[in-house]
Amino acid sequence: MKQALRTLSLLAGTLMVALPASASVTGNIGATSNYLWRGATQTGDAPAVQGGIDFEHDSGLYLGTWASNVDFGDDTSYEIDFYGGYAGSIGEDFGYDISYLYYAYPDSDSSIDFGEVTLALSWKWFSIGYSKVVNAGSDVASAPFDEKDLSYINAGVSFPLSETLSISAHYGYSSGDVVNAWFDTDNYADYSLSLDKETDFGTISFLVSDTDLEDDDPKVVVGYSYSFDL
Repeated sequence: MKQALRTLSLLAGTLMVALPASASVTGNIGATSNYLWRGATQTGDAPAVQGGIDFEHDSGLYLGTWASNVDFGDDTSYEIDFYGGYAGSIGEDFGYDISYLYYAYPDSDSSIDFGEVTLALSWKWFSIGYSKVVNAGSDVASAPFDEKDLSYINAGVSFPLSETLSISAHYGYSSGDVVNAWFDTDNYADYSLSLDKETDFGTISFLVSDTDLEDDDPKVVVGYSYSFDL
């Protein structure tokens, strides 16, 4: 997998040389006090270091990869995602995005990789999306559960408070056999409120997140990210 990342880096460098001005390649690095995925910690409530590479074209096509450390209580130590999609707009206020994202865990002893398709729509400050798992490893959920039966609906609003400060609210709803296998319930909701501050040195975020899962407590997460041109 180190070779795969090296290949992506070389590809990014090649794209910079060969692609027209209508394309861009950027990188991002960051850290968070707790890596949450749909309200559930992926690091045992511990910090994570994260980063990725993105290619975007003015036509709306984009490709990227992103990685983070994880802790599932076994030998799995990191996650690397590969994604691609097409995003566009109709007029000034309406936007759409269709994408595929593959979650990979290369050093896991189990077959837990999976991929999902997402359709997202936005209007001004409001966004809504639907994600559905389309392929999954046999250990994502074991019999009698279907490892591909996982869907996610989410909605969010985001408002600028100033030129550099914004506030966002999020609601998500997960359902399917995989939820039952992971959390012993048919479905659950996650919700969060975040405050983001743009600075000359990156973005600082403050997030409060919770779910309606039994015995789950609210989580306060502080994060930092920095994007740069490659």
